[in-house]
Amino acid sequence: MINNKILGLMGLSARAGKVCFGTDSTIENLEKGKVKLVIVAKDSSERTKKNFLRLCEKYNVHIIEFGTIDDISKSIGKQNKAVIGIKDINLGAEIEKIYNGGEVIG
Repeated sequence: MINNKILGLMGLSARAGKVCFGTDSTIENLEKGKVKLVIVAKDSSERTKKNFLRLCEKYNVHIIEFGTIDDISKSIGKQNKAVIGIKDINLGAEIEKIYNGGEVIG
């Protein structure tokens, strides 16, 4: 249930043009201060996870480990994406709230 809500919000973010995806694009947008939340797939490499954990600490951006590469890719209509960055602060906050067990109204 929670999975579907998060995946739905990720899809909504993608349709709104408020995501960056893939390692390079996400890092580039993090450095520019555009990313509000980073989502890393649970089945991405340890190196990828460590790399983004370090970058998110450096730029003071929240990071969550969620879903599989397949889940994330399908939700944004792409293939083989292990990392996405949410650029919209409200969508990022909403995804994080659900991830942390908060319920969405509606």
